Amino acid sequence: MEFNFLITAIAALIPMILGFIWYNPKVFGTAWMNACGFTEEDLKGSNMALIFSLSYVFSFFLAFILNTFVIHQFGFFSTLMNDPDLMKEGTETYQYAQDFMNKYGGNFRTFGHGALHGTMIGLMVVLPVLGTNAMFERKGFKYILVNVGYWVVCLAFMGGVICHFA
Repeated sequence: MEFNFLITAIAALIPMILGFIWYNPKVFGTAWMNACGFTEEDLKGSNMALIFSLSYVFSFFLAFILNTFVIHQFGFFSTLMNDPDLMKEGTETYQYAQDFMNKYGGNFRTFGHGALHGTMIGLMVVLPVLGTNAMFERKGFKYILVNVGYWVVCLAFMGGVICHFA
């Protein structure tokens, strides 16, 4: 099983694209600015090239690790990765892996399954992390709802794309 760099790079664009929509003032942008205590003036003058560049790098990191969460076959290969015969044609381990992939390689490789795992990661990882930070930062429920909602939707789409196309 090979890592699909192209699909991972494409999935990493999803947070940026969705962010343009989600944080638009006509969608949740105004609610987000109010929850953060920002004005439009506060947001002017920042280095947007740096912000978008780093955002993409961070999104790529997220897409990279999502591969291992949404594609179950990675778990199978991770149990065998220390076996020196895994990649040697003609060995018992190599043949075992080939047989396994021929029989089970397509299981759970749908957009919906990846979206389910992405949603679960959003609710079980992002919510506790951002929620805890928000409580200590004295941010309100609306702040948590807008930001966690964004990441749940992002991770659902990213997981779906990766699981279906990678």
